[in-house]
Amino acid sequence: MPNKHSWMKHRGIGAALLAVLILAGCSSNDAPEYVERPVEELYNEAVDQAESEAFAEAADTFLEVERQHPYSIWATKAQLMSAFSYYSDGQYDDAILSADRFIQLHPGNRDVSYAYYLKALSYYEQITDVGRDQHITELALQSLDDVVRRFPDSRYAKDSLLKIDLTRDHLAGKEMEIGRYYHERDNYLAAINRYRTVIETYQTTTHVPEALHRLSEAYSALGIEPEARSSAAVLGHNFPGSEWYIDSYELVEGKVVRDLDGDGVPDPVEEDGFFSRLWPF
Repeated sequence: MPNKHSWMKHRGIGAALLAVLILAGCSSNDAPEYVERPVEELYNEAVDQAESEAFAEAADTFLEVERQHPYSIWATKAQLMSAFSYYSDGQYDDAILSADRFIQLHPGNRDVSYAYYLKALSYYEQITDVGRDQHITELALQSLDDVVRRFPDSRYAKDSLLKIDLTRDHLAGKEMEIGRYYHERDNYLAAINRYRTVIETYQTTTHVPEALHRLSEAYSALGIEPEARSSAAVLGHNFPGSEWYIDSYELVEGKVVRDLDGDGVPDPVEEDGFFSRLWPF
């Protein structure tokens, strides 16, 4: 006959097993039952969710279309629509992965241009201010260029071209920020390299006039006056109405050309046409 200690031990084990079985039963009852549904029904539900801006749910439902009906034409459409849903929900990394997957699986699909465009937009939306690392900006530029280069006649090319200009301007702004950082610390050679990158690589951006002026400043600080005057001359030739050119002219000529007294009368040097003086050709 078992003693009292042995009986209590077995009673404890039995209670623990019973608790496990109860929890397992509850867990089993709570788990949703997997039901295969008609492909049209699933796809239409996902579209309805996207139209009502329930994009996270839509992405899951589009993926379910592919899981349940992987060989249907709806699965191909669902792959692209899941990328769209992720993008619309601000889940840009998932959107990029989905778009890349569609591109790899269906390179000849008539909608592949949209997959490239979605990928580019997903990078573009993640561009951060110029104070941060610009790796994402470079990926956005590369992806936007892919759209224009691969699909120049598509309806996505025009918007991509516009965003390319804005992205290049952003990258030029980063170069200018680094250049100014070196400039303020009297590291003029490092600053000059950054300004020249802006002028040579991003010559169509809004930062070029300032880059030319800063070049004049840096060369002047190093005592390289011919280069300082040359930068000012290029600035005057290409941006004759720029305030940056007036600053450069005052720097290299040592003259004040603005109407500082506010009487509305141009200073004598202005009447002489100081822009033309610096351009030797």
